[in-house]
Amino acid sequence: MLYNRTGNSGLLLPAISLGLWHNFGTTHVHEGKRAIVRRAFELGITHFDLANNYGPPPGSAEDAFGQILREEFAAHRDEMIISTKAGYHMWDGPYGEWGSRKYMIASLNQSLKRLGLDYVDVYYSHRFDPSTPLEETMGALDFAVRSGKALYAGISNYPAAATRKAAAILKKLGTPCLIHQPRFNMLQQEPLKEGVFKAAHESAMGVICFSPLAQGMLTSKYLNGIPEGSRATVGQFLKKDQITAPLVKKVKALNAMAEARAQTLAQMAIAWVLSHKEVTSALIGASRPEQIEDAVGALKTSKFSKVELAQINRVLTQ
Repeated sequence: MLYNRTGNSGLLLPAISLGLWHNFGTTHVHEGKRAIVRRAFELGITHFDLANNYGPPPGSAEDAFGQILREEFAAHRDEMIISTKAGYHMWDGPYGEWGSRKYMIASLNQSLKRLGLDYVDVYYSHRFDPSTPLEETMGALDFAVRSGKALYAGISNYPAAATRKAAAILKKLGTPCLIHQPRFNMLQQEPLKEGVFKAAHESAMGVICFSPLAQGMLTSKYLNGIPEGSRATVGQFLKKDQITAPLVKKVKALNAMAEARAQTLAQMAIAWVLSHKEVTSALIGASRPEQIEDAVGALKTSKFSKVELAQINRVLTQ
C-alpha cells in the first residue's frame, strides 16, 4: 500500500480507502462484511469511511462496523483511521439533517454510540447547508475536535467558494480543515472543472474522492448490457437510463486502453483518479473481498504517459 500525506497535515492516508456506503446495511450478511473489512486491512487499507445515514437502513453501517471492530479489531484501533459524517437526512423533525450545531453534535454522539468508540479520527460536514451560517457548521466541527470526539475536521460535497470560506473559518478557530471529499471520476469531473480541487489545495487540505468507479459504470460490468441484480437494476443510486449507448461506447474504448496497460478497467479508473496531484486517496466500495484485491492492484500500474492521458481525454470528450 502507498500512503500519502493529507494536505499540510502530519496524517498519512492509504492511496485506496474503503467506504461503507452501500454494502454494510442489514440487507447484507454480517460474515460478508467482516470478510471485506478483514481483507482490506490485510492489504494495507487503514482508512474506513462511514456516515450517519449509511446502510440501509440509516445507521446500520455504523452498527455493523462497530460490531466488527469489537469482534476483530479491538487491538488495532490505533492502526486505523475511522471517519464519519453528518449532513443528510437521518431522523425526523427539524433537527435531523443539514448543518446546524444541534444536528452536527447530536449526530456525532449517536455515531460514536453505534460505533462503540470514544472518538472518530475524521468528522465531516457531509454537505454544504445554504441556510445555516457556515460559521455555525464549522464551529460545530471545531467543538467536536476540541471535545476529543474527533481528531480532525473535514468537509464533503462543498462547492469551491464554500470550501475556501470553510477552510478560513476553521483556520481562524485553530482547527484546520484536514480534507475535502467530493465525487470524482472519469465521467464526473466537476470538482476539477469547477475549482474545488484548486480551492482545497490552496487551503492546505487533502482530497479524497468517492465514487471513482462511477457506481460501477467504469468497470466491465455494463459492457454487454445490464446484468440482472446489478446496481442499475436496483435503481437507487444508478438508473438504467444512465447506461446509454454513447456511454457504453466510451467505456468500451476505455476498457481497450486498460487491457493495453495490462489492467482491468476498474484499476485504470482508480489509477486515473490518483494521478491528479491534489488527490490523497480514492475511496472505493466493495461487496466482495475480490473487488478490494482488484482495486489495490491499480497501484501496480499507476502512472500514465502524456499520450495515454490525451487518449483518455479524447475518449471522454468525444
